[in-house]
Amino acid sequence: MTKPLNGIRVVEVAAWTFVPTAGAILADLGADVIKVEPPSGDPQRGLKNRLQRPDAANPFLEIPNHGKRSIILNLAAPEGRDVLIGLVRMADVFLTSYLEPVRRKLGLDVDDLRAVNPQIVYVRGSGWGPAGPMAERGGFDLAAAWATSSMARRMSRPPEEPMFQPSAFYDLLGANTLAGAIGTALFRRERTGEAVDVDVSLLNVGMWSLSPDLMAAPTTGLMEPRDRSKVSTPIVNSYRTADDRWLYLVCLQGDRYWAELCELIGRPDLAQDQRFRSAALRADHAEECIRELDQTFSRRTLSEWREALDRFTGVWAPALEPLELHDHPQVEANGYLATGATSEGIPYRIPAPPMQFGEPVHPAGPAPEAGQHTEEILLEMGRSWDDITELRHAGTLG
Repeated sequence: MTKPLNGIRVVEVAAWTFVPTAGAILADLGADVIKVEPPSGDPQRGLKNRLQRPDAANPFLEIPNHGKRSIILNLAAPEGRDVLIGLVRMADVFLTSYLEPVRRKLGLDVDDLRAVNPQIVYVRGSGWGPAGPMAERGGFDLAAAWATSSMARRMSRPPEEPMFQPSAFYDLLGANTLAGAIGTALFRRERTGEAVDVDVSLLNVGMWSLSPDLMAAPTTGLMEPRDRSKVSTPIVNSYRTADDRWLYLVCLQGDRYWAELCELIGRPDLAQDQRFRSAALRADHAEECIRELDQTFSRRTLSEWREALDRFTGVWAPALEPLELHDHPQVEANGYLATGATSEGIPYRIPAPPMQFGEPVHPAGPAPEAGQHTEEILLEMGRSWDDITELRHAGTLG
């Protein structure tokens, strides 16, 4: 199958996780993504993180950068910028995380690049958005999305410490948003001939993820984390098992599933209990109902509950550990966890982008070493080996 973005070329001048991961998604979808790195390389390459092990693939290198080609360019040098402009002339998309003052200083703002390629789709990913008093301030997802969107507050129950964000949580959501926006911009260019600018900010992505709470805030006030012992719909709740695992019931049509659930968990008496015979009554007696279900679910292990609830027609799921997804039947059947290898040959499994086009999307290749494809790309541009030697001696290529 021909990948949907085959023939599309992307020039990426970006660092860290958010924007580069969008480039990796585009590479998985068939685009030729050229990662332009400074002589010191993307600073992400030197980041030490808790998930990194010396004998395994580094998630923070492979996830944002797999499938790309890397060229080292000193963009502060006129010769380096000239090479970049040559790449831009051949590109469909320019993808950057650089803030406006840096873009302006390097001559890489939208007007600069449209002057040499009027058809280029110009894409900016930022922490805080392209306008306003914080537009020129850097912003990682922990600050711009998790903390500022109110998710950190939403996920913490005072006086406990704020819950820490899962690794790259909003970077990855933001990258998927960026990739989808780029596809939309390319579609518009195909239909109208007009190249557009694209902006995605982590702040906006974080707010979007909490749309119901933010929309309701003026009338409901601060939304505290839910107390599971007091929810009004007992079968939209979490329950602890005998082996200290958790499972979630998500039965929004409570009256449709209540009797069936009671039968399968060995509590047909609850279906006949006058306190619990309807959704309205269960809401009125929610704490009592939850106590009954707590006692019941605490009597068996998660494995036993899997067997008991296998025939349940309502929605439920156990709360899984990351490793359990590596053997999940739905993950395997749909190709949601793909196989790849680093440039050193270290194997890994990596989640596929959350989209399919007739078949699963597999990694386009490993993350490149810094500058791995510098000569290859320059030769494709028509540069000679003598040119490359001169650029290298001048410090343009690092």
